Amino acid sequence: MTKNRQWLLAERPYGMVGPHNFKYAETPIPEPKSGEVLVKNLFLSFDPAQRNWMVDRKAYLPPVAIGEPMRAGSVGEVIESHHDDYQVGDLVQTTGCWQDYVVAAPGEGPMGLVKLPAGVSPEMMLSVLGITGLTAYFGLLEIGQPKAGETVLVSGAAGSTGSFVGQIAKIKGCRVVGIAGGPDKCRWLKETAGFDAVIDYKNEDVNAQIAHHCPDKWDVFFDNVGGPSSRQP
Repeated sequence: MTKNRQWLLAERPYGMVGPHNFKYAETPIPEPKSGEVLVKNLFLSFDPAQRNWMVDRKAYLPPVAIGEPMRAGSVGEVIESHHDDYQVGDLVQTTGCWQDYVVAAPGEGPMGLVKLPAGVSPEMMLSVLGITGLTAYFGLLEIGQPKAGETVLVSGAAGSTGSFVGQIAKIKGCRVVGIAGGPDKCRWLKETAGFDAVIDYKNEDVNAQIAHHCPDKWDVFFDNVGGPSSRQP
């Protein structure tokens, strides 16, 4: 392949994201300079944070500019290196964006340039060891600091971050109550993710069910969605 296929942000979303928000383009493959490597993307992440990156507002990262490749985490193979610490054939994680090739360097971009540790698959690097997994791990353990026997309430529990939170909380010996939408998600949370109780916000009174499942109040609330539940006393 001699071209770099890209999906560019064409317009900012209002409501649901659709094909009209993106534009396909083909550009020359970029050339790495001293201290940089050229990476061929093999796996791209699709994270909830990407929706926020598309909006023009102040946040922890600047918004994706109109006409830029859509930002995304990636795992790829180094195919050209001008950095002594990286060799051709190394698998690395970086912010590769929605494109075939990216020039990257350690310490640059939101994810820098990190070699995959031995035994870690690309899928793991972009999921349980990626943005959502690390958000769950540090958000729950460093901010929430749950203790064995406590009740952890999780909203958006069937999502990637929420489901990780619930399983980490169970490992820590907590009782976990999840909030999700629809019977299929709630069933999965109990039967597969191991939650102790679930609340179907689409078919149940959320506040009444929180009172039922957390009669002594929750000890840690990991909120993925915001809204009235986050303001409970």
